[in-house]
Amino acid sequence: MSAIPPATDPDPETAARRQDVRTISLIGLAHSSSHFFHMLLPPLFPWLIAEFGFSYAELGWLVTVFFVISGVGQALSGFLVDRVGARPVLFFALGSFMLAGVAAATAQGYAGLVLAAALAGLGNAPFHPVDFTILNKRVSAARLGHGFAVHGISGNLGWALAPLFMAGLATATGSWRLACLCGALLALLVLAVMVWQRDALDDRQGAWAHQGVSHAGAAAVATEHPMAFLRLPSVWLCFSFFFWSTCSLSAIQSFASPALQKMYGLPLSLTALVVTGYMLCGAAGMVAGGFLVGRVARLEKTISVCLVASAVLLVLAGTGWLPGTAALALAALAGLGTGIAGPSRDMLIKRAAPPGATGRVYGTVYSGLDLGFSVAAPVFGVLLDRGLTGGIFYGSALALLLSVASATLVGAGIWARTQRSAASVRT
Repeated sequence: MSAIPPATDPDPETAARRQDVRTISLIGLAHSSSHFFHMLLPPLFPWLIAEFGFSYAELGWLVTVFFVISGVGQALSGFLVDRVGARPVLFFALGSFMLAGVAAATAQGYAGLVLAAALAGLGNAPFHPVDFTILNKRVSAARLGHGFAVHGISGNLGWALAPLFMAGLATATGSWRLACLCGALLALLVLAVMVWQRDALDDRQGAWAHQGVSHAGAAAVATEHPMAFLRLPSVWLCFSFFFWSTCSLSAIQSFASPALQKMYGLPLSLTALVVTGYMLCGAAGMVAGGFLVGRVARLEKTISVCLVASAVLLVLAGTGWLPGTAALALAALAGLGTGIAGPSRDMLIKRAAPPGATGRVYGTVYSGLDLGFSVAAPVFGVLLDRGLTGGIFYGSALALLLSVASATLVGAGIWARTQRSAASVRT
């Protein structure tokens, strides 16, 4: 009888690919849940008004509570991630989402809803430091761009799913409280998946956990003050990039639909599609951007070309020169450029972050996103109240151009640093 050959280990590259796919998929699921809970309460505003008699202004403050807590918490949570690791912070965040759903479902007045918004903001705060720390330390360089693309796409899908889920359940069951409870159960399900697959989320272990950090670099990081990264101009330029790009997104998400309705006389049922179209184009762009990011050395050039193109489309939509449906289509198509730029943006931040400070850098620069949402909504709302409908699109385009300026300066600094390092190696 011939001996049965022993089982051979899988090809190392195949095993690495499978591990990367598993980690990327889990982070995508977690990130989509964070964007879902951005929209825990806003889709239910009509039901809350009917039950409690609140005004839209009062309910709008719930959104402000969410983003203020998320923004402050995001900057601080980066330090926590660097200290204790990303995985336990991720579990805490998902638990906060679950509590937010329960708090909303049991709210007996405004204070209960404020508590729900605060818990959701607390849960949202650590996600970008957590997600990017795990991706950067667990995913191989060859697939990191795809990881960033999936991360961005999953966020867009979370935004798209939440209104359908929350408002759909409230309509079907006649109970907005049941919809909130189902949101809490969804967070519990995602948490259970993360705990089950926790080995793929351990940023303290893995083939790439400490890649790229030399012993000398590690020693320098260990002796450097934890706040030293704040002295880097690139960190604040990345922060400003997120602030301006989020101001642009906030204008489209909140006001593009009513602006198109007033400018072109289109029905709101049609203009509402501009946000869906913008997000879907953004998701498609992120797929393309994930392939592009590994093939372009100067990432800021990709970002600049894409965002300038998006700004031009938004300006055309705001001129009033085009047929209404054409303006709607152009405004939605602008999402393609922002989507393509997304993975390059995230890779640019990775290159700007000093070794050992990934969580702190991502937490700080992504808090610009929360600040942008908090500041832009009232500013663009004033423009719409005063009948300056074109200003929604012009302002969004201007914000994109300002973000391009920030990205260009970051990229130029990284390129100059790279050239100096190469020159020192040659000498």
